[in-house]
Amino acid sequence: MKPRSGIEGHGDTLIVTVMGAIRQQIGARSLTPGAKLPSIRAFAVTMQVSKSTVVEAYERLMAEGVIRSRSGSGYYVAAPLAPLSLALIGPKLDREIDPLWISRQSLEADDTLLKPGCGWLPASWMPQEAIRRGLRTISRAEEAALSDYGTPRGLPPLRQLLARRMGEHGIKVSPDNVILTESGTQALDLICRFLIEPGDTVLVDDPCYFNFHALLRVHRANVISVPYTPAGPDADAFAQALTEHRPRLYITNSGIHNPTGATLSPVVAHRVLKLADQADLTIVEDDIFADFEVTPAPRLAAFDGLDRVIQIGSFSKTLSASVRCGFIAARPDWIDGLIDLKIATSFGGASLSAALVQTLLMDGSYRKHIGALRQRLSSGRAETAARLKAIGIVPWIEPQAGMFLWCKLPDGIDAADIARRALTDNVVLAPGNAFSLSKTAGGFMRFNVAQSVDPRVFTTLRAAMKGAERRVS
Repeated sequence: MKPRSGIEGHGDTLIVTVMGAIRQQIGARSLTPGAKLPSIRAFAVTMQVSKSTVVEAYERLMAEGVIRSRSGSGYYVAAPLAPLSLALIGPKLDREIDPLWISRQSLEADDTLLKPGCGWLPASWMPQEAIRRGLRTISRAEEAALSDYGTPRGLPPLRQLLARRMGEHGIKVSPDNVILTESGTQALDLICRFLIEPGDTVLVDDPCYFNFHALLRVHRANVISVPYTPAGPDADAFAQALTEHRPRLYITNSGIHNPTGATLSPVVAHRVLKLADQADLTIVEDDIFADFEVTPAPRLAAFDGLDRVIQIGSFSKTLSASVRCGFIAARPDWIDGLIDLKIATSFGGASLSAALVQTLLMDGSYRKHIGALRQRLSSGRAETAARLKAIGIVPWIEPQAGMFLWCKLPDGIDAADIARRALTDNVVLAPGNAFSLSKTAGGFMRFNVAQSVDPRVFTTLRAAMKGAERRVS
């Protein structure tokens, strides 16, 4: 293709475009201080502009102090290391369907915004009175418990309790091999810091929890995905990915899968573990939705005995997102390294949150809350599915438990378009491609049944779909 004209016509616009491309690479840390820029000829070809346009762009960047030239050598990045910009890492995404954008809209929302696309329960569904009683109980603790740093491993009685709870799922673990964290996200972050380097390949499900994508982007991982089926990851695609990409980690949910609500079958679990053993693959099993289950699904950690499987979880979804308490259960020879990383990144543990969780688990409040919550979610799934079907949106499967419905929109309707339209009516939705690394879920959407009780959600959906249909026709 012939290069577009240089400085004449829209030349100034082209110069700004070239400058923006360089700034984007610096912001994404593809170009770091001292890195050599592409030659004028090469970048002109890449940007499809004239060489004079690139020369002018480089001159302006030098005037700003962003780059510098070396006689006979070329141009180099001169600016200090730019602050990390997640929005500039990887492909440029529409911010209205970017996972971080969805999270920010949900987290920053006021009471006027409906959030069927968010990933947590409404405050009114949480055990508020039990939490207040628990806070009063721990307020009477010794001064050290209220003021000092927690131990790096975390509160011993809670770790013992977590080990017993995991034993109920067939996972045999010593309390000494359980580390408390401030959240499930911190647990995963510590594991990534411990096990992977920038450029290492990590395998995820497609679709999967969208913050896996965001966190792995922070760690500069090469992320590969495999299709997820109602019984677990597609085993043939999983085997092919291991052969072609040699990933270091595989991150998944085995209990209730996010976003699909599917559960892992024993047959698929055994094959995944066999393939992982052959490929020397470590698996991170996020079990954050375990307490929503009525009949527990198979756990990779139980079959594996925490040899190459690490299990993580938290109480953010079932108890309180304000009470930051998660955990890691891992093999003994990895514990010291993970503890060192925890000290380096957050120092002591969140002992007050851990004490509150332990109090609620021990006094019977949590057990009663979970029993009622399972029934409420069961009704919510049925009611939400019926309302969605009435407007042509069909669940991919009928989940056995949990808060999510992964749904197929009518043919020809783009979920991102629906999400943009719904946002103008103060409804935050979760379009499918936010969960799909391959961007093959454009016709899907995840609904949180606990956040979908307001009839305005379905009125807005119906109107948005009609608008999208008119645009298509």
